[in-house]
Amino acid sequence: MNILDEILLKPSLYWPPFSNEGFISTIYKCNNSSIFGPDRVSWKYFKAVIKDIECLKNIVNIANTCINLGHWPLHFKMSSSIIIPKPNKVSYEFPKSFHPIILLNTLEKLIEKVISERLQFQSISKNFIHLNQLGGLKQYLTIGVDVFLIYLIHSDWVKNLFTNTLAFDIA
Repeated sequence: MNILDEILLKPSLYWPPFSNEGFISTIYKCNNSSIFGPDRVSWKYFKAVIKDIECLKNIVNIANTCINLGHWPLHFKMSSSIIIPKPNKVSYEFPKSFHPIILLNTLEKLIEKVISERLQFQSISKNFIHLNQLGGLKQYLTIGVDVFLIYLIHSDWVKNLFTNTLAFDIA
């Protein structure tokens, strides 16, 4: 018997289609000076393209189709890597002296950002995120993370318990 067999089936949430407004608000938050990926398309270009309503509708249609089909096109999976030396290192002979950056296609990044915004909204609105979530969400700060974690650890020590933490990044 698999542990997953014990999980009760829950009704799935409805995923409403993406809107033009969601893409417009997301793309205008993107920095025009970001390095572009293998597609060589900049945010500045996308900001100009979405001013044409037909182009914007096509981009939204691509995103909705990806979700409806449950398919992420191969073009979106392509990436390139660049390696940047970390400043003030005595020697650049070791891998830890460098910082790799993965560059994705711009349209893929845009769709991913819109999905991330929606997941964040749904997570908060359905009370999936604990009130003491420690950062990464809109209007939440990471100030006091150390104090909160130390409090949790000490509270468990008093009860002869161990504390585990799980941190993840949805981006």
